[in-house]
Amino acid sequence: MTDDPVSSIKNLGPASEAAFAKAGIHSASQLRALGADEGYRRLLAAGTPPHFIGYYVLVMALQGRPWNDCKGEEKKALRVKYDALKAEYAGSHAKGRSDFEAALDAIGVISRR
Repeated sequence: MTDDPVSSIKNLGPASEAAFAKAGIHSASQLRALGADEGYRRLLAAGTPPHFIGYYVLVMALQGRPWNDCKGEEKKALRVKYDALKAEYAGSHAKGRSDFEAALDAIGVISRR
């Protein structure tokens, strides 16, 4: 039995499916099991540029809600989570550096660019 593709999740199309595949996520059930935060972490690690709308669209999609349903306090709370994910990623991956270079930088072996 094959699983449904990522693009079978409402609000996630072929571009999202390709980005998730690059991040090693190849099915809707795999993405659902990981959840929005871990799925987004993997997108960032695979080189997808951070973007708040992309994050909250993913959250809404995994809840089965329209992408533009996120408003008010809920949107503010998601912004806080997004900012934390982005900061976590930025702290472990210097822009333009490989994972290896970022790891060396993190332990102080190479200088920051």
